[in-house]
Amino acid sequence: MAMMQELTAILADLNADAELKCVVIAAQGASWCAGVEVLDHKPDLAPDMIRIFDALLKQIHALSVPSIAAVNGACLGGGMEVAIACDMVVAARSAVFGQPEIKLGFLPPYAAVRLPRLVGPSRAIEICTTGKRYSAESMQQMGVVCDVFDDDALEKGVANLTKEIQHASPLIIRLNKKAVNQHVGMAIDDAMESVNDIFLNQLMHTEDTLEGLKSFEEKRRPEWKNR
Repeated sequence: MAMMQELTAILADLNADAELKCVVIAAQGASWCAGVEVLDHKPDLAPDMIRIFDALLKQIHALSVPSIAAVNGACLGGGMEVAIACDMVVAARSAVFGQPEIKLGFLPPYAAVRLPRLVGPSRAIEICTTGKRYSAESMQQMGVVCDVFDDDALEKGVANLTKEIQHASPLIIRLNKKAVNQHVGMAIDDAMESVNDIFLNQLMHTEDTLEGLKSFEEKRRPEWKNR
């Protein structure tokens, strides 16, 4: 629980950085994360554990820039819940995913909410109620994982992905993420009206959009002002 609190605080500090363009959550060692300490699930500890874990997941969702889970090795239980809280998941080929809580008599609360939005209710129930382990390729086929890299190429693959994001304006990166997340599940007509409002009344009033157009016209790299 102490580690979750520390990570929540770090992410909150990062989110206050106006120059930030993306956040990568990676791991040291053979595994990404095998989940919350099992003994922290005891009835007397469970309320604090859920509160602290939820704060971490909500902080990941609160990030105004794209978040990337760079997964190697085991990504299980609460570890998988942290990964799927991120906007993008990339994985080493040997990575293993799963929600094995049911085998200890638990359910994964966040996965029960998030997974249906990613893979549909049928797959979500399969994942949560079988406790099966899934390969990175299987998760990619379901749409949970964006890219799968050979184990020795994960770091380079993540670097290439972040490099693409780094070319853009921090402000425009934030508006793009807002345009996607704000309209998930909204009726198409309402969503189009809302996203057009972002485009016309926010995006088109930024210096960086005008700079992007000007740099294209002048055949040079843009110099972002972040405003």
